[in-house]
Amino acid sequence: MLRLAAAFALLAGPAFGILVGTPAGATGLQIEVAGEGANGLITIDLLDDVAPDHVAQIAVLAGEGAYDGVVFHRVIDGFMAQTGDVQHGKIGGDMSRAGTGKSEHPNLKAEFSDVPFDRGVVGMARSQNPNSANAQFFIMFAPGHFLNGQYTVVGRVTDGMDVVDAIKRGAGPNGSVIGQPDQMKKVTVTD
Repeated sequence: MLRLAAAFALLAGPAFGILVGTPAGATGLQIEVAGEGANGLITIDLLDDVAPDHVAQIAVLAGEGAYDGVVFHRVIDGFMAQTGDVQHGKIGGDMSRAGTGKSEHPNLKAEFSDVPFDRGVVGMARSQNPNSANAQFFIMFAPGHFLNGQYTVVGRVTDGMDVVDAIKRGAGPNGSVIGQPDQMKKVTVTD
C-alpha cells in the first residue's frame, strides 16, 4: 500500500497539449549523473513507437538543456528514482518545491501501453490526472506492475543500471531526499 501511495504522489502539473517539433532521429538519452551517491552515465532507449508525444517532449527538453542540473528529488528504495522538475528541481534551488513543477511546454495526454513497469523502465510522472505528465520522469529500481496501464512508459535503461542503483535514496514514504540530492549534470539526446 505504501508503494501505491508513493506512486500516486508522483507529481507533474495541470493542463493538456501535444508537442510539435521532435528532434529528428531522437532515439535515446544519455544522462551524466553526479552526486554523493551516483556518478556515471545512464543510457536510455526512448520508445517513440510506444509514447511518441511524451518522447518528443523529453527530447525537446533535453535538447534545450532544461534537464541539465536537475536533481533526483524523490528516490524510494526498492521502487524508483524520480527527476525532471525543470521548474523547481535545479541544483542550488529551493529543494522544498522540487517535484511540484513542470516545463513551459504543455502537459500531455496519457499514452498508456502494454509495456510493463519492469526494472530499468522509465515512466512519466504525473498528478492524479492521467493527462498531466509534462517533464518529470522516473526510473524503476524493481518491477512495479501495479503502475501498468496507469502511467506512460517512455523508455528503458540499456546501460548504467549500476549508476541508477547508486542514486542517493530519500527518506520516509514519499522518498524526499535530505541534504544534497544527486543530479542529472548533463542530459544529451542520442541518435
